[in-house]
Amino acid sequence: MTSEHDTIEQPGDAATATTSTSTNRRQPFPQGFLDTISTGWAERPETLPAPRAQASFAAARRAAVSAAFPGKRLVIPAGSLKQRSNDTDYPFRAHSAFAHLTGWAADSEPDSVLVFEPTADGHDVTLYFRERADRTTSEFYSDATIGEFWIGPRPALAGVAADLGLATAHLDEFASGSDDLVVDEDAELTQIVSELRLVKDAYEIAEMRRAVEITANGFDDIIRDLPRAIAHPRGERIVEGVFHQRARSDGSWEGYDTIAASGPHACYLHWTRNDGAVLPGDLILIDAGAEADSLYTADITRTLPVSGAFSDVQRRIYDTVVEAADAAFAAAQIGVPFREVHAAAMDVIARRTAEWGLLPVSAEEALDADKGGQHRRYMVHGTSHHLGIDVHDCAQARREMYYDGLIEEGMVFTIEPGLYFQIDDLTVPEEFRGIGVRIEDDILITADGPVNLSAAIPRTSAEVEAWMARVQGAAS
Repeated sequence: MTSEHDTIEQPGDAATATTSTSTNRRQPFPQGFLDTISTGWAERPETLPAPRAQASFAAARRAAVSAAFPGKRLVIPAGSLKQRSNDTDYPFRAHSAFAHLTGWAADSEPDSVLVFEPTADGHDVTLYFRERADRTTSEFYSDATIGEFWIGPRPALAGVAADLGLATAHLDEFASGSDDLVVDEDAELTQIVSELRLVKDAYEIAEMRRAVEITANGFDDIIRDLPRAIAHPRGERIVEGVFHQRARSDGSWEGYDTIAASGPHACYLHWTRNDGAVLPGDLILIDAGAEADSLYTADITRTLPVSGAFSDVQRRIYDTVVEAADAAFAAAQIGVPFREVHAAAMDVIARRTAEWGLLPVSAEEALDADKGGQHRRYMVHGTSHHLGIDVHDCAQARREMYYDGLIEEGMVFTIEPGLYFQIDDLTVPEEFRGIGVRIEDDILITADGPVNLSAAIPRTSAEVEAWMARVQGAAS
């Protein structure tokens, strides 16, 4: 294949015909090519689009940011391409604050900048980006990073302005200043744009539902292809790949690296190597979320019995995690401190592990905020985090707005308790060792209470066994 950063020299005009990348692969253009490359192209009529669905919502978000910083010049960069190796880059994904405030999502351009210029009554907001170059310029054919001959059509200023309902200008016109407030450099601006996402608007909620729907279909795909994963020495990679196909075909990408953790690997909370076997008799923990084209992501975990049925021990552990999840869901009510969701799940985990004789103290002692925590050996992570355009959304919000804040209508967060018994943990019975279970759902808070957006994905042990039998039976 051609390299993303291939450059080709133009005799007598190398400065305008090449990128700054130094490479021994550069080749000169013949004069005949230079004489004819700008001619013979059909007209490319440009029809301005109607504003996209997100445009009005993004405008309201910008107004909120403007009101928070009167008289300040604000700069929100999209970010740049990041090198993967040598002359190849990772796929570009815009900074979440940039995408949230512009409405420009999977189709946004690297190096773009959203700028709030202060005025007497607020801000003038302009989106700066590198507009496409027409075919009379050397960039069209000589620059493999941004040239349309290499990467395909790029957006024009007028088209993006109409699409996003936002003033646009060429990136060359942007000038940064020493007193700019820049996201990720200015703590207050970073905090405000993070807290702005704590309560989702109607567009965001619809996109979250879409991401969950894609993810649900991806879990069906995994179950359908589980025999292929079992047959492969690195079956976890098969599981990961099957989900990736669904995420890419129906959405933009995954919102985070898929965890396909089979057997003892399920006890490693962020197992993303995914290079192990998927063996009958084991459980496989799959933590996966599809990212929609809008960049909103789901975050769902299901733990499946590879053989299609739980053993007695596996079921006992699994059903306890369901119990903890149900307790957390019941606690997720408007006006309740967010941290109480975690506390409700922890109460179940402490009482069950004490009941099984795993704790050196009583459940009540383990739940003591200062001297307890013995049960956390088996569930070290939190039960919930906010979810949206980032998988761990709103992460720069103040503690009093996030962990210690009150649950509000429009919030979307996960509920994901688990139990993890490491393969070498001598504090648990041998039959427990190597079993890891997590169940994770995406919860929307409505005026009528919490709604499980991922409820259509089976979650109780009986439902999971029936689901696997149904999907695999339909595939045979």
